Amino acid sequence: MAVDNAEIARQFNMYADLLEIKGENPFRIRAYRNGARVVSSLSENVVDLIQRGVDLSSLPGIGKDLAAKIEQIVRSGRLEVLESMKEHFSPELVEFMAIVGLGGKRTAAIHSSLGVQTLEQLEKAALEHKICKLPGFGEKIEKSILEGIQKARVKGKRVLLKEASQIAHFYLDYLQGSEAFLQVTAAGSYRRKKESVGDLDILAICKNVSDAVEHFCSYPEVSKILSRGQKKSSVLLRGGMQVDLRIIEKSSFGAALHYFTGSKAHNISMRRRGIRRGLKVNEYGIFRGEEKIAGEDEEEVYSALGLPWIEPELREDRGEIEAAQEQKLPVLVKRSDIRGDLHVHTNYTDGRASLEQMVEGAIRQGYSYVAITDHSKRITIANGMDERRLRGQLERIDKLNQSLSGFTILKGIEVDILEDGSLDLPDSVLKELDIVVCSVHSRFNLSSDKQTERIKRAMENRYFNIFAHPTGRLINRREPYLYDHNQIFITAGQRGCFLEVNSSPDRLDATDSMCHRAREAGVRFSVSTDAHAQGDYDNIGLGIGQARRGWLEASDVINTLSVGELKRILSEARL
Repeated sequence: MAVDNAEIARQFNMYADLLEIKGENPFRIRAYRNGARVVSSLSENVVDLIQRGVDLSSLPGIGKDLAAKIEQIVRSGRLEVLESMKEHFSPELVEFMAIVGLGGKRTAAIHSSLGVQTLEQLEKAALEHKICKLPGFGEKIEKSILEGIQKARVKGKRVLLKEASQIAHFYLDYLQGSEAFLQVTAAGSYRRKKESVGDLDILAICKNVSDAVEHFCSYPEVSKILSRGQKKSSVLLRGGMQVDLRIIEKSSFGAALHYFTGSKAHNISMRRRGIRRGLKVNEYGIFRGEEKIAGEDEEEVYSALGLPWIEPELREDRGEIEAAQEQKLPVLVKRSDIRGDLHVHTNYTDGRASLEQMVEGAIRQGYSYVAITDHSKRITIANGMDERRLRGQLERIDKLNQSLSGFTILKGIEVDILEDGSLDLPDSVLKELDIVVCSVHSRFNLSSDKQTERIKRAMENRYFNIFAHPTGRLINRREPYLYDHNQIFITAGQRGCFLEVNSSPDRLDATDSMCHRAREAGVRFSVSTDAHAQGDYDNIGLGIGQARRGWLEASDVINTLSVGELKRILSEARL
């Protein structure tokens, strides 16, 4: 049975969720979450690695136990310990952990105290004010749980862009292996690089429609065939994602790609523009009366409406059509523009690779520099560093830099912003660093006013360079904390501070809209991976997609600069 990386990661994460609900050892829970991240970050299918005889336990963060369990999933499609544990929990109980205000411990408390198993039971308990009476809860948490339930129902089942990318990559590769297909491409929110994806839309030009449909429905990950037709077929994958195949005529492929890429709001604005010009715009083409005047490729679709082609990431009806009309579309940042990563962890704290290995990984990415930014002492669970350990790391970096040619290791730290706005390490230590990445890792529930003042005070420290993952959200799991973004944009601009686009699959933070607004306020960004292993460097593409959705150009991103230019702007902010 063929299993893709996303399915292995899904089963590991689900098992970690159940372990958390059960109150198991946090290090065991972390091992499975790390294993899921490692598998997700691989650019090659685990099945292919096994077939080539690769020892999976040699992968960072994958010991012999996890390697054996990966092989078990590949062989049988099932993780036995997960299947055994699932017998004691309802499937919905795991989904509680995606609700704001909940997590493993609180889910376990509600389950054991109130016998809650389903979303409906959870909502009933909250409405009857039974949750707020439990130790450690209260009315505020109960209210956030109710709000989270409503949001969970609206969002429905969506997967992270990272997982969707793996599913799309392997499915498209499978389809392209058949001679029945002449052209296949993915559309929808996946093509627009949205942070999470519901269904996957695949468009195809076919040589033999019957063979193409049969091949599509025979994909090993398919758990159920929902429909099978000459124009459209739909399947459900084992992980729960629906994939739709649409067979398109060559003469309409561009119009169909535009239509099914969306967004709906963008398409409506395009249709209105067409109506004003006496044209009909749909998935089959652009028509003047009965005459089809465009449709084979996207460029001619836009051209027929008097516009240049618009990048898919911009198609959200946020002013892109007006900008295109005025020839003011941004020249969006590209992966090739990035010259270094400014947020990287090693096994000095919670990373899974050594300093030397992370440097080697950055060099293989084609970078000319990397900033090592392990955690400061406040993050005890990540083995955060105090002044003594940090200085030991800095000495090691100095020695490594002497041995490198054409590559620079920047000395940095990810330092916690404490509740009062002070930083977790003294200025006497921070001044020795090239770069200081600052983060909020605690007290997310402060009022908007207090959180705003906390961040502003931190930014007033002359050594504050980059505000990392600046909303604190975890996609589908934790809502952003509250503060006045505009005030922070103003402070960042005055102080010469930068915001981060964090490329971690479950963060993609700053959000696209925040990027757009901050850019208009004159704020610049770093696009970094928050890498904890060499494979995490590949997540830079996710961050680039987010930056592009936020209209960022290369000039808006500081790690497109040479190391000399970067050091100059970082040092100027300290004056």
